[in-house]
Amino acid sequence: MDDWDNMRQTIEYINTYTDNFNPEIGIVLGSGLGELADKYQEFAIPYKQIPGFPRTTIEGHKGQLVFANIVGRRVVMMQGRMHYYEGHSMSQITYPIKVLKSLGVNTVILTNAAGIINKSFRPGDLMVITDHINLMGTNPLIGRNDERYGERFPDMSEIYNKGLIKIVDAAGRLLNLNLRHGVYIATTGPSYETPAEIKMARAMGADAAGMSTVPEAIVANYCGMNVIGISCLTNYASGVSSKKLSHQEVISTANDVKDKFTALIMMILQNVK
Repeated sequence: MDDWDNMRQTIEYINTYTDNFNPEIGIVLGSGLGELADKYQEFAIPYKQIPGFPRTTIEGHKGQLVFANIVGRRVVMMQGRMHYYEGHSMSQITYPIKVLKSLGVNTVILTNAAGIINKSFRPGDLMVITDHINLMGTNPLIGRNDERYGERFPDMSEIYNKGLIKIVDAAGRLLNLNLRHGVYIATTGPSYETPAEIKMARAMGADAAGMSTVPEAIVANYCGMNVIGISCLTNYASGVSSKKLSHQEVISTANDVKDKFTALIMMILQNVK
């Protein structure tokens, strides 16, 4: 069975729950950022029930598709994502993005928890992703191309939509948030980067580091979706401070930031066309 046949089964199953809900905006919620889905959930479908849908195993990721009407917008949220380091293939990691596209989503908001590389940034800041560096050693578009999703050689000169970045910035100003702008670099994980690797990343122009988002952004752009990327900066990356890194710190800081993060997402939803 090929990817398109899998997708047909996936969408048919989801539609038995949604009654043709037809979401227009998708949100991928990163580590510790799932409360937005809890607050506005109308109905949810666990990943494990959806044919062809991969599962997440990471703390802070519930693993379900959540559907909601928020400020008059039809939204579907991924409450938890898949990671390369879990043993998923790139195709599995990005399959949910193709699902969102097939459900009718035209704008996707990708969020994550990230480590700080830029020394002028602080834990608890929110960073608007302006570009990324793929240091994962592979690409989710490798393999046979299906023109029904996108063209063989997609342009990547503006993955993170500049018009949408202006909307995010305007929302941040209204909320008195000091939004950062920066380049996100993705590595495979699950080990955190070494101080030497972070020094290299800084020299390459990266401002924050993480283990997700880039494959999803590549595929969303490939599928013709408008992309917004927002990082919750939860900790200093290796070598930026002397503090040891832990996933619990990531979750704790993300929880501390959840109110302003939620307010920002709400404002964005009100203004995205």
